[in-house]
Amino acid sequence: MILGLVSYLQPVHGYDIRKELASWNVESWANVQPGSIYHALRKMTEEGLLEEAGSGTVGNRPARTQYRMTAAGATEYQTLLRKYWWEYQEPTDPFLAAFAFLPGLSRAEAVGALRARARLLEGWNAAYRDNAEEWTAYKPPHVGWQFELTMARCEAEARWCHDIAARIEAGEGVHLGEEPTGQNAEEWRKAIRAEYGEPVDDEDE
Repeated sequence: MILGLVSYLQPVHGYDIRKELASWNVESWANVQPGSIYHALRKMTEEGLLEEAGSGTVGNRPARTQYRMTAAGATEYQTLLRKYWWEYQEPTDPFLAAFAFLPGLSRAEAVGALRARARLLEGWNAAYRDNAEEWTAYKPPHVGWQFELTMARCEAEARWCHDIAARIEAGEGVHLGEEPTGQNAEEWRKAIRAEYGEPVDDEDE
């Protein structure tokens, strides 16, 4: 994200990069914290990806260091750009970790939580639809397409939440306070060891 913005805006100082990323609400979808930008700029300069290009002022503020891309930085930017275009990485979502322990919830709470999650996702989609024209005004077309991708993901997950909630309500699965059926924990351990062998202490390897 930072290399891309430097390539567009150079020479540019961290203040403008931070303002631009904040306007994109980038911390919510790209794992970039605006407060870490200055550190990243210094680190990339040490690594030879950026170089200082004098200083500039913003209003009445003191002069700030400006940065521009080096040849090595341009190569790294193109490498990263194509890496994330041509490779798929599953999004990291803490909900998936929580869902792995679904049996720790009562059946009623699981149903309620899934339907509440569906309503939240549907609310986000309604906000996107209602504000899309305003949010994408004066922006290139691909910004609107990115909103469309976000909406499609929200719609798909909301449908999934409703479906799983209905299946739990109908009696599928095992939940807190219910007698488990099928393989218990010891049977799972035996199956894992039969396939992969006995566990080995890391210190013995």
